[in-house]
Amino acid sequence: MEIHFAQEKDLNRVNELRKQVNDLHVVGKPEVFKPGFCDELRNYIQTIFRDPEQRIVVAEQDGKICGFAVLHHIYKPENPFMYERDFLDIDEFCVDEAFRRQGVASAMVAFIKNWAKDQGYHRIELNMWEFNQDALAFYEQAGFVTFRRYMEMMI
Repeated sequence: MEIHFAQEKDLNRVNELRKQVNDLHVVGKPEVFKPGFCDELRNYIQTIFRDPEQRIVVAEQDGKICGFAVLHHIYKPENPFMYERDFLDIDEFCVDEAFRRQGVASAMVAFIKNWAKDQGYHRIELNMWEFNQDALAFYEQAGFVTFRRYMEMMI
């Protein structure tokens, strides 16, 4: 397996995986996420790819992209309430359903962690939806800890 930064030729396959994520979110939170994968969502990968503050990591096995992550540099200046925050955010993360539990996600996290350290980041953050308990179990196993929680009350 090879982990590397995406090239433009990889983006159609990345979008196939992004659709898997979208479909999972639609099932898990249908009052929030829209079904389907419209042109606007499909085309947004180009915006991400061209943004100098974002990078797309892909996992490739036997010539096929089997996972991806979108990395986003976030900088928030100091304000009266908080110190400056400068960190790497994993904005999207997916391993193809057919490649799960084969070490792909762990290899991607190791690559991201090493690259982030080389770039001088001291923190990696991500957010996830509570219904996705498989993802939560993986992230905790990979070393992520919960430091903030969003809650809701349906009325």
